[in-house]
Amino acid sequence: MDVDPYASMQVGMRVVRGVDWKWGNQDSGEGNVGTVVEIGRTGSPTTPDKTVVVQWDQGNRTNYRTGFQGAYDLLLYDNAQIGVRHPNIICDCCKKHGIRGMRWKCKMCFDYDLCTQCYMNNKHDLSHSFERYETAHSQPVLVSPRQNLTRITLKGTFQGAKVVRGPDWEWGNQDGGEGKIGRVVDIRGWDVETGRSVASVTWSDGTTNVYRVGHKGKVDLKCTVEASGGFYYKEHLPKLGKPAELQRKESTDRHPFQHGDKVKCLLDIDILREMQEGHGGWNPKMAELNTFWVGDVVRVIDDMETVKRFQPGHGEWTDEMAPTLGHIGKVIKVYGDGDLRVSVGGQSWTFNPACLTAYQRDEEANLMTTENAKESKSEIVRTEMSDLPGIQSWPQCSLALLTCGCFSFLPGTLITVLEKLLSQKTESEHAGCLVICAALNNAAKVRELLQKYPDKVDAKNQGRTALQIASYQGHLDVVKILLQAHATVNLRDEEGDTALHYAAFGNQAEVARVLIGKGASPDLLNNAKCTALYVAVSQGFIEVVRTLCELNCDVNLPDSQGDTPLHYAITADYKVVIEILTEVPNIDFTVQNCQGFNLLHYSALKGNKLAIKKILARARQLVDSKKEDGFTALHLAALNNHKEVAEILIKEGRCDVNLKNNRNQTPLHLAVIQGHVGMVQLLVSAGSDVNAEDEDGDTAMHIALERQQLMSVMMEKQEGEMGLTLLSKLQASGFLGNVELNVGTAIACYLAQEGADINYANHRGKAPLDLITDGRIVQIVKDFSQKFREQQVSSESSAITCSLRRVHTTPNTMTNLSVSSVAVPTECLVCSELALLIHFFPCQHSIVCEECSRRMKKCIKCQVTITKKLKQGISESTDQRKLMEELQNRYRQMEERITCPICIDDQIKLVFQCGHGSCPDCSTALTVCPICRQAIRERIQIFV
Repeated sequence: MDVDPYASMQVGMRVVRGVDWKWGNQDSGEGNVGTVVEIGRTGSPTTPDKTVVVQWDQGNRTNYRTGFQGAYDLLLYDNAQIGVRHPNIICDCCKKHGIRGMRWKCKMCFDYDLCTQCYMNNKHDLSHSFERYETAHSQPVLVSPRQNLTRITLKGTFQGAKVVRGPDWEWGNQDGGEGKIGRVVDIRGWDVETGRSVASVTWSDGTTNVYRVGHKGKVDLKCTVEASGGFYYKEHLPKLGKPAELQRKESTDRHPFQHGDKVKCLLDIDILREMQEGHGGWNPKMAELNTFWVGDVVRVIDDMETVKRFQPGHGEWTDEMAPTLGHIGKVIKVYGDGDLRVSVGGQSWTFNPACLTAYQRDEEANLMTTENAKESKSEIVRTEMSDLPGIQSWPQCSLALLTCGCFSFLPGTLITVLEKLLSQKTESEHAGCLVICAALNNAAKVRELLQKYPDKVDAKNQGRTALQIASYQGHLDVVKILLQAHATVNLRDEEGDTALHYAAFGNQAEVARVLIGKGASPDLLNNAKCTALYVAVSQGFIEVVRTLCELNCDVNLPDSQGDTPLHYAITADYKVVIEILTEVPNIDFTVQNCQGFNLLHYSALKGNKLAIKKILARARQLVDSKKEDGFTALHLAALNNHKEVAEILIKEGRCDVNLKNNRNQTPLHLAVIQGHVGMVQLLVSAGSDVNAEDEDGDTAMHIALERQQLMSVMMEKQEGEMGLTLLSKLQASGFLGNVELNVGTAIACYLAQEGADINYANHRGKAPLDLITDGRIVQIVKDFSQKFREQQVSSESSAITCSLRRVHTTPNTMTNLSVSSVAVPTECLVCSELALLIHFFPCQHSIVCEECSRRMKKCIKCQVTITKKLKQGISESTDQRKLMEELQNRYRQMEERITCPICIDDQIKLVFQCGHGSCPDCSTALTVCPICRQAIRERIQIFV
């Protein structure tokens, strides 16, 4: 039987102590969980084959046997962190689709499955036996019933645990500084790639970010106060190192389809991709016929010739569409023939679906689109209302309020109501006659009716009271008469609207003042969760807004979408309304809507300069606040090309231009992704780090060169800022010649000129130059990079900076450090003397003097093994460097042979029967050899 490769040992798996455990409390006690961070290999002296290195949540990091000497120290608790998933299998308890990690199938019941969490939490009948599936394709393993078995509490980095930065931390001071404590608020998967592999942590300063707990074998956190993560049955977990076997593939002669049958795939692409695992595999061409819906975020393909070929008969092609190629937009309409109307950069175009690709939805909410579908409808409403008989001055209504869903009745419905009221006769004094007279502004008749029928003051006609109709129309005398007759001022209609809502919708500021003076509550919500203030703001009725704010209404109450009145004013760009609302003393600028935008974020998203200035004037502390996805206001401005907003955030808000979102992207990354050339120049001039890397290790230059846009750079047309455009700047260098640049290569040249490292390797080992196929472009980029270096050398005030290089280290696998080439005496971290420090390789730290560095085997700052030590200020020829490296290697090997492997400080003075040894101090606590794990039977003293 073949072994399932997906069930073999992989970094990222979460483990607990197993049946052959004999290592005391290295795991901080039974039930504590750890992560596999290294797999043993043949020939390794410290981590041989059939062993693994585990990083325990409490901080210890040690190697363990997974078949070595026939022993198994660990049990596999969870393999969701390596991407194990069971497509189309639903947990019958928690109902999650596509069980992640191990699957547990009941042997007694038909088609009953549980995920690991539900199984370990005693869901379903405990007397039933189950089968354990380690992966979707592994052979099931029968386990005994859980009844009467002992459950062990799982402990470690789970929800509620307190944590500090851990061994793989590479996120700067996101935690507020080394030693700062955070609390885990959630354990979840990384997108669709892995499950239960990252932790959301809230730090003491209130910021929340996501960190790796098994994702790709990395552990960013160390647990200081453990939390419970559930339970497990020790007898039911597989031994780590004994992978499950593959299922037998049973053939069948019966098929539901016959040769020549026509079929149609009815599945979403994501589900189809999952189902293809082990059944022919997945090919991207299977998704060529995309299905999109209104609201989907899409990217226009950047191949102009392909788009031109697909567009005839599907919206056609015009040269004005060229700037949309490669850019992101949102579907705003789906036509009957399948064509799509897509909003890109504030304009909308009709595209053949074949010209679009789905975009990652994490940034969907951060993209602004515009939809112009209101003016004509508004005019229709005005026309209908002006045609009504007997009405001299009707309020001008707009559908903007109604399309956002904040007001509960349609104007057309109200028109019908008024038509019916006016068509009724007032001669007969029926119950609804009062409402008719109020609509006709017949104050005398209203007073007469109230004297005869005082109990009918709240009578309704067509679902509305006289006070509501009079408030809407602004019949102030009638309103006062009704209030004197004790009309119920807060009475609601069937949509939840009060008289004050009607006054707001009718733009009747004086009526609103009178109603509130008589006890109307300004903060009542209608059925659509809107206050009267929200109605007035949505209509742009300035005087009503001012009146309600003066009368102390709550400006922070959100509607059903979480939007406050100021959110809407920003969207509609009602400048006077924005000024009124931002001056209200008790306004809360931190209120977030349902998409997570506070008012500063929302202003940046919409490009509202006035709102940005007003908010920064009162709450500048929000300038670097992040949404849940890590986006700051500057990220949103950069993504949507709101250059003037970005300038305000940088100059007036003094924002940090190098903050990163949850995908490790700076605003510069986003500006480059969108090809916003002016924004790129602004951010670089403001101090953006041109060598900052995102989650894939890509710098802005990588991204610029990966975008295969075919558009020529038409900077004069796009920017037009006194002729100082990017193209003119690049041409002034004399490097371009007759070479025509596209947007991506133009940005790359500019970044190289500004100091971007052209040799910086991303996580795939690719440098920016590796992404260029045209040799002429390669040379141009090199020329601009060389120009930057020459400028740095010639500048007396600038330190010469070395290229940033990716260094592979352990346990911090990847670090990027810049090293100053100017050698000056600096304080030694150990002895505190001023001296020329020693430069360590490969970590590139310079922290100790020559004297203190002599016995160091590992860097005391990052714990990376030192391969070379170099004194600052000393240049080496190639031959000298090779000789020095060889001598250092020999010396290091000699020292390693005689240095205690435990403390790495004293020399080996005692040797065990296995041939390994240690110093006398370390050996006193040893019962087994720290290298081979054999029991120590003899200790032989040696003299060197």
